[in-house]
Amino acid sequence: MFSIVATETSVLTFISIPGIAYRGNWVFLQLAFGYILGRVLVSFLFLPKYFESGITSIYEIIGNRFGTDIQKVASGVFLVTRLLADGIRFLATAVIVQVVTGWTLPVAVLVIGIITLVYSLLGGIRTIVWIDSFQFFIYLAGGIITIFYILSHSTDSAGDILFSLSEIGKTQILNFSGDFMMDPYYFISAVIGGTFLSLSSHGVDYMMVQRVLGTKDLRSGQKAMIGSGIFVMLQFGIFLLAGSLIFHYFDGVALQKDREFSSFIVDHLPTGLRGLLLAGILSAAMSTLSSSINSLASSTIVDWFGGKSSLRTSRFVSFFWATVLIGIALIFDESDSAIVIIGLQIASFTYGGLLGLFILSKLNRKFSSLSLIVGLVSSCLIVFYLKHIGLAWTWFILASVMVNITMAYISEAFLKPTVTKISAVLVFLISVSVFYSSFFMPNHPKEEYPDSKLIASILDNLDDRYDPVIKNPEKFRCQIIYTMIERDD
Repeated sequence: MFSIVATETSVLTFISIPGIAYRGNWVFLQLAFGYILGRVLVSFLFLPKYFESGITSIYEIIGNRFGTDIQKVASGVFLVTRLLADGIRFLATAVIVQVVTGWTLPVAVLVIGIITLVYSLLGGIRTIVWIDSFQFFIYLAGGIITIFYILSHSTDSAGDILFSLSEIGKTQILNFSGDFMMDPYYFISAVIGGTFLSLSSHGVDYMMVQRVLGTKDLRSGQKAMIGSGIFVMLQFGIFLLAGSLIFHYFDGVALQKDREFSSFIVDHLPTGLRGLLLAGILSAAMSTLSSSINSLASSTIVDWFGGKSSLRTSRFVSFFWATVLIGIALIFDESDSAIVIIGLQIASFTYGGLLGLFILSKLNRKFSSLSLIVGLVSSCLIVFYLKHIGLAWTWFILASVMVNITMAYISEAFLKPTVTKISAVLVFLISVSVFYSSFFMPNHPKEEYPDSKLIASILDNLDDRYDPVIKNPEKFRCQIIYTMIERDD
């Protein structure tokens, strides 16, 4: 169980979730409710088949059902998803190293990548699992130590601090206001999104399922899977609380996005604790990245080389994927969103297609390779369109699964072997049209935030009175307006 949690508890969790609480509240925790439900479903829908089949790669299930070509397609989708998601993790790790050392981001990425590659090549999956579990406890200790340190050094009691935070909405968990289709943190949207995200990440993602298959039997795997969901929810709660307490400690001073937690550690903790936590951060980051390199290499060898390769070939494949991951991290650019949300959004682009394939494999119906590919491509492209129209990212996977299954059935009903080439051309044209509408059609102009001018006017009148407090009123006014517009988006 702890290896599953440690693998998914990447550096994104450590630096970004406290930042979410610092800049907002605890509505992110609603996703964890769906995580638990999703893992219960995985335990009874997918794990029995995995253990019964005695497979090495979960995509062998697809291969046994639909053929090796579709198995390679599924494996390829996983490889792309894992590369993009872990490119974000590399970037997040580099951000911490940058805060500590003052290095540039590219240098930090290269250093972390090389160190992780070395110990991944020197050990196998058992070494990585052991390191995962050990480093996870150091990692989790960071959040707990931060909580106790702030509470023990504050002149206010824990109850008073929590009450003051709740008074300004910093501890809000449930959200039933807004548009449930456009707001990812509306309760229904968050729970459904968390459920399907967990169904995908822990049911059809090789890296996570690999951990479960390492348990001794099905029952142990089910306990580990469900237990990890509960533990992750508690973990999210710890890091959100840490972020809110840091907000109280800093009196709400604006800090650079995703640097709130690392800045507190570097600038305010005693030397001994600072060293311990920084070591925990970096070790946790390398733990997750080494797991990713291992799963990428394993999936490549099993699904693309038929499971036959020498030790030298295996190490070369690991080296190749590590190099690609480093390259992706170097070209990524930070956006205005929390970096953990960027990672979840990226995964949502392809998880629905993979989950749809696995659901189709459980149905008592034959599908041609073309029909499956049409469904898979359509499921990925629809996400671009949904993002373009502003649908909350928590709906991406559900919509993608529905499109995948629907298009596979439609294609199977109308496409015949004699028109395969013509059908492939039509699929290509449809894909291009959807892609074009997603990226090149003009966006609808955004309405001006109704309260922005009012707030600016009020602040104009307050500038003189609060000049000792607001050193730069113009910057302060613009920051508030920008924040409100960003939240409205």
